[in-house]
Amino acid sequence: MCFVYNRIQPRYQEIPSENIAEATKDGIKVRIIAGESLGAKSAIYTRTPTMYLDFTLKQGSHLQQPIPKSYNAFVYVLEGEGIFGPHEESSSIGAHNLLLLSGSGDGLEAWNKSTKPLRFILVGGEPLGEPVAQLGPFVMNTQQEIDQTVEDFDNYTNGFEKAKHWRSQARIGLDY
Repeated sequence: MCFVYNRIQPRYQEIPSENIAEATKDGIKVRIIAGESLGAKSAIYTRTPTMYLDFTLKQGSHLQQPIPKSYNAFVYVLEGEGIFGPHEESSSIGAHNLLLLSGSGDGLEAWNKSTKPLRFILVGGEPLGEPVAQLGPFVMNTQQEIDQTVEDFDNYTNGFEKAKHWRSQARIGLDY
């Protein structure tokens, strides 16, 4: 677990699953959690430009998804196997593999040449370009901010008021 403890006003958005934007075209279905794809746009506001897209490609489908050149992005394959990159003859990538994208500005190309559906997420965003300081689960910009955060945590103040009585409820072996 990682605590990113920032000093901006929190903002909460609750979007029920049935209200997540979706689009379908040529054997491709996408759920748009953040960003836009296939002409549909997410209702979720992000502070920095971000994309979080959940794709399912039927057999024989080919996807071309633009990704801004300024983004860092990755693909995580959830189910099936597919070919990713500009060359249709590349090796197939199967489930539970992560692909870091190069940021060439050409976007993502994916093919499903298998008989089973290919499902993957594409996550990307504009880097903040800020310095990073980290201590245990705390991530801030400076050592001074880390020191203040640790002090706040130890004293149960400034957002950590309920930390004193918090207990993990980790569950192992649940199907989802």
